[in-house]
Amino acid sequence: MIEESCQTFVSDCHVRVAAELIRHTWDPVVLSTLRLGPTRRNELLLRITGVSDKVLTQALQRLQARGLVIKVRSTERSSEHPGAVYQLSPLGESFANGPLAQLAHWAVDNQAELTGPPTTS
Repeated sequence: MIEESCQTFVSDCHVRVAAELIRHTWDPVVLSTLRLGPTRRNELLLRITGVSDKVLTQALQRLQARGLVIKVRSTERSSEHPGAVYQLSPLGESFANGPLAQLAHWAVDNQAELTGPPTTS
């Protein structure tokens, strides 16, 4: 069982490995945006409000290095749209449509508690 292999304070805990995938602020946002399908970097800049070109580039590089995102040559032959598009890899799809989507649903369901004033103990 997974819980049995994740002892308290063990550095290679499976939860830690999974949490690393969303450690950077923009990585889960990029993954969620790419759920809509293959997208050019400039379109990602338009869709993701508040992200800078530099930060988006870093996020895409990080996600590619982890095998979650693939950069492919565009199939469009128009000279107006040369270049590449980014898309989720099969691993990225399983993460973005599985645990990441569930985390987003949980956040929506608990938004009031998450954004409300902190409780004191």
